[in-house]
Amino acid sequence: MALDGVASVAGLAGLVRREQEVTWLTVPTVEPGRAAAAIEAAGLVVLKRSEKLMTVELGEQPRSAPPPGYRVESRVEDSVVRVEVLDREGDVGARGTMGVVGDDGIADRIETLPAHRRRGLGSAVMSALAEAAPARHGLLIASEDGQRLYARLGWRTVADVLIASTPGVTYPE
Repeated sequence: MALDGVASVAGLAGLVRREQEVTWLTVPTVEPGRAAAAIEAAGLVVLKRSEKLMTVELGEQPRSAPPPGYRVESRVEDSVVRVEVLDREGDVGARGTMGVVGDDGIADRIETLPAHRRRGLGSAVMSALAEAAPARHGLLIASEDGQRLYARLGWRTVADVLIASTPGVTYPE
């Protein structure tokens, strides 16, 4: 991280520290130690250090159909793609969203509900997002659990992600 990067992180952390409401600071960085030091020096607490910024060329991500008994529904509204994987009864087993800005698709809120896990639904969601999004590049912040799935689908880590807030705030799981 360049010196000006440390100053930028410290400046942002100072802004968050002065907020009256709970405010999160999310910092992608290739130097997590230096970034964490700048955040903590500004009076914030780093709550998460395990998330990763990941990317892929969407056309190169493998395609995956849902398993028997499930179907995928995709819809594009404005520049947002929403995908749901539904079971036979029409209940949501998994879902995800991708916002598109130019050539970039930013995946968010990729989720498989507990009763439907370990069936390949996450792969089906990511496949459907990649197919439906009018984007070339995919970006996302991956949780520890999600990193394994995304790596299997060809996503690569480009930075660590630190999440911080004011003292006394806990990170929602």
